[in-house]
Amino acid sequence: QYETLQTFEQELTDLRDTVDNPGFRQVVAGLVEDIEGGLRLSDALANHPYIFDGVFVALVKAGEQSGQLNEVLDELSENLKWQDELTAQVRKAMMYPIFAGTVILAVVFALMIFLVPQLGATMKTLTPNPPASTMALIAVSAVMKQYWYLFLGAPIGIVATLVILAKTNDDAKYRIDSLMLKLPIMGPLVTKIILARFSTYFALMYQSGLGVLDCIQISEKIVGNRVIEEGLQRVGREINDGTGITQAFQNARLFPPLVLRMLKVGESTGALDTSLLNVSYFYNRDVKEQMSRLQEMIQPILTVVLGGVLIGILVTVFNPMYDVISKIKF
Repeated sequence: QYETLQTFEQELTDLRDTVDNPGFRQVVAGLVEDIEGGLRLSDALANHPYIFDGVFVALVKAGEQSGQLNEVLDELSENLKWQDELTAQVRKAMMYPIFAGTVILAVVFALMIFLVPQLGATMKTLTPNPPASTMALIAVSAVMKQYWYLFLGAPIGIVATLVILAKTNDDAKYRIDSLMLKLPIMGPLVTKIILARFSTYFALMYQSGLGVLDCIQISEKIVGNRVIEEGLQRVGREINDGTGITQAFQNARLFPPLVLRMLKVGESTGALDTSLLNVSYFYNRDVKEQMSRLQEMIQPILTVVLGGVLIGILVTVFNPMYDVISKIKF
């Protein structure tokens, strides 16, 4: 163990001397100083909680205690790569809808504020009794033109309010997280991402020698969803009271049949970590496939939406004008 620590100290020293980011270089320098001062690697990492979270520290500590630190760090490296790939994929998938959504809103805003009022004024000179749909569109356009700042600021204010409530109000955070799990299309995807993260880290911690209750307690902080977090807390309490692992997860009524089946297999065979890694593999693959399908679907859907909005606005305004012009005899 001493030789391993010396090896990590040397590698951290090399990393400190070669890393480009000044902030991370300072963190690595602090790790080297702590290890040189006699601290274990896990204790040194724990001094930088804004970089290394509780799961990371707990896994390193378990690896130190079990003598499998190298294996734990290898698994952590692979898991971090997976998270980075998933984050990049989600970011890539969201770039187009954000851009297209912004364009759609900008076009609609411009039409309603600039084009519709002018066409509405022209139409009133041509026909005294325009259709109700056209009058409603002109009325909405007039409101948007007069209170344009509210229409621009309201979405930003709503999002900011939700973010603040989610960070400061537990009840609001719970409701928002519950809604995220129930959203069409995105809800199942978010659930699979959470379950993939949970099963991966649970398996890593269990492989490293941590007990089931410790694994569950640490996992509560990494799922990133208050509903799932409270479900894991109930699972931990039931297991602590003597309930079987599979039965406790089943009683929570939050985990899909796949997770329950694999937990039952793992509990009966004593290979709980292997079963959970299989769950992680399945959900990781499913998430990637679903993200690819979403990327393929989003572009044509948003194109149809944009075309439909534009056609709807233009038809509502121009159709009455066309009817009047078509009745004029030349």
